Amino acid sequence: MPPTRTIDLREYESSEPLALSVAERDAIRDAVPSIDVTPEPGAAGVYRLRPGATIGALTIGGLSLSIRPKLDVARVLYLASYAMGAFDLRREPFAFAHAPALVEALARAFADAAEQAFARGLLHGYRTREEALHAVRGRILEAQQMRRRFDLLLPVEVRYDEFTDDILANRLVKAAAALLAGMRLDDRRSRDGLRHIDATLANVTPVHFPPSAVPQVVFDRLSGHYRDVVALARLILHHRAVESERGGVRASGFLIDMNVVFQAFVTRALRESLGVLDRTLRSDDAAATLDESGRVPLRPDLSWWDGSTCTFTGDIKYKRIDDRTIPNADLYQALAYATALDLPGALLAYAKGEAEPASYTVRHAGKRLEVAAVDISGSIADIRASIDALAAGVRRLRNAARTAGPPASTG
Repeated sequence: MPPTRTIDLREYESSEPLALSVAERDAIRDAVPSIDVTPEPGAAGVYRLRPGATIGALTIGGLSLSIRPKLDVARVLYLASYAMGAFDLRREPFAFAHAPALVEALARAFADAAEQAFARGLLHGYRTREEALHAVRGRILEAQQMRRRFDLLLPVEVRYDEFTDDILANRLVKAAAALLAGMRLDDRRSRDGLRHIDATLANVTPVHFPPSAVPQVVFDRLSGHYRDVVALARLILHHRAVESERGGVRASGFLIDMNVVFQAFVTRALRESLGVLDRTLRSDDAAATLDESGRVPLRPDLSWWDGSTCTFTGDIKYKRIDDRTIPNADLYQALAYATALDLPGALLAYAKGEAEPASYTVRHAGKRLEVAAVDISGSIADIRASIDALAAGVRRLRNAARTAGPPASTG
């Protein structure tokens, strides 16, 4: 049954008072914990909704809930795709004449990418199959034949390679199309495109891919024309909302946590700018413990390692700072990293507009806490320049650590 009501929200902005049933209220809280649901004074069953950094669209029972980003949707899709390893920092893969909702934009881009990929040929590949046949094909599985058939000649247990379109790349595309087709889409062109994908991949097995385990596809010269559509399929499946049900109200859809996307984007872009691998510039690594007994672990967003020695640490923050000041808690966290890792300083990187560049020298400790801003709303050239400037700050802090002497090894 299609949704009967539509609620449009915007990242970090409060809604008008909305009437919600208890089941709808609880389903929204379960599906999007970052939404602040506040009862409206003097009105029973009426609430104001204020989203956090999670954006996207959900179908919740009879509700169609949309959370628009504060960034342009083309920029959001670029950041999320790049963060997952698709595209590169020099390419702008998305362009829209108007500013559609996030899921509408994603469906349009995905349908267009599929049309371009299919126009160059439906991708096929070899898959190994094992089954019982009435004619020999490939290799006879003698042990299985004896165990299952004993003295029967037919059918024959065999293993063979089949040239088919039922391969991982097409399964990812089909699964992503099915997810988008189940959502409210106003654009007829997108709906037609999704139906075309389903019809083209009619012989492909439907597969459910958990958001935390969406497989990668290795491309070669013959399969390169599928690169963009598979990248978008993986993005769609990775950010699908985990389906839940509470009080008879079912929730499903597509959600992007901009905190996660921003951190992954900056981390990958920094590695490319610095020319280092993930084992050198690590993300969310259990770098050290705050206390000597080892009971308070520290896991900075970024840490640079020379073997078993850490020479840089920092955190990446995508958050709303209403008064444009750095929260004390963020500075305390950076100080804890610098102290526990015996470094002369640490870095805090925010999205530009949420904080301005600054530096703080801690009394009696001499630790220098630097704040940097990453531009994610400007042009591709602006973004690259911002990342290169951030990389220069990382090098500066790392060089200061190396000049100060060998830090404590945590390994």
